[in-house]
Amino acid sequence: MRMFILFHLIKMLPGVQIMEAENGVAAVEKLMRQDVDLILTDMNMPELDGAGVIRAVRQGLKKLTPIIVITTKGEAKDRERGLALGANGYITKPLNVREFRETILKFIS
Repeated sequence: MRMFILFHLIKMLPGVQIMEAENGVAAVEKLMRQDVDLILTDMNMPELDGAGVIRAVRQGLKKLTPIIVITTKGEAKDRERGLALGANGYITKPLNVREFRETILKFIS
């Protein structure tokens, strides 16, 4: 899935720079040191889940960076929780390429 996402991001946005983190804690540590234009997160991650990342970005780091959740958790309550925490978009797996592209482009121009 990660390679699918990377491929489509590079194809959609030539010259895009991508920063990856192996878990939620590493993601927050990187976001403390560097600003980014968009955050993609999964709700299911080791050490700190996507909800924790969203909370850290919004409440701890006080950043307004757009956050899009990409996850297998597709139930309405999961979507509502992610958006209530401060995510700007929510996409469920398996990814629909068109939906993925439209969601990304909504926040990156």
